[in-house]
Amino acid sequence: MITKKRKVANAKIEKDKIYSLKEASTLVKEINTTKFDSSVDLHIRLGVDPKKADQAVRGTVSLPHGTGRTKKVLVLCTPDKEEAARAAGADYVGLDEFITKIEGGWTDVDVIVATPSVMPKIGRLGKVLGPRNLMPNPKTGTVTNDVAAAVNDVKGGKISFKVDKVGIIHASIGRVSFSSDKIEANSQELINTVMKLKPSSSKGTYLKGLSMASTMSPGIAIDTKSVQN
Repeated sequence: MITKKRKVANAKIEKDKIYSLKEASTLVKEINTTKFDSSVDLHIRLGVDPKKADQAVRGTVSLPHGTGRTKKVLVLCTPDKEEAARAAGADYVGLDEFITKIEGGWTDVDVIVATPSVMPKIGRLGKVLGPRNLMPNPKTGTVTNDVAAAVNDVKGGKISFKVDKVGIIHASIGRVSFSSDKIEANSQELINTVMKLKPSSSKGTYLKGLSMASTMSPGIAIDTKSVQN
């Protein structure tokens, strides 16, 4: 059953219209129906085959206006790196005790940073962390000796993304409390980064579709030509 609020939100989106990124960034604020500060998500459909290793698009991007949400960060490291991690603002710092907690099912963090030297110990946590996209990875900057820089990046608005099994990237790029200009700028930065990562083996149209939505709102179709410079 469609609620009254959802009907009102649906009515604000013109049927079969494809919006520009600027228009969508304004409209997504107007169709929000939640009482809380909803997340604004961008969905990017790519013309890639994620089953092929060289087309599994993934990366990181520092959003110019942050995500609007403070992420909880766990740093897994040796004792000599703990002070730097805490000074940078890590929420949890340690090693063996957290490995034990994770093995028990604890995953109450948004990002896990690890130093290269402890990765052999963390490898066995793949079954728990992998499905939650929490496994530290050098490609996303979460396996590094400079744990302070990694924590600062995450706290400052750096996000990681990867294409899913059907060729779509889903990413939170802000909150509905953001101005439409900030939503647009964050979205454009993510899109620019994804475009730069086009695999050489990907043929045909790379950017096949775009849509934007807030939590529980209908999706807004975006004209891909409005974001390609």
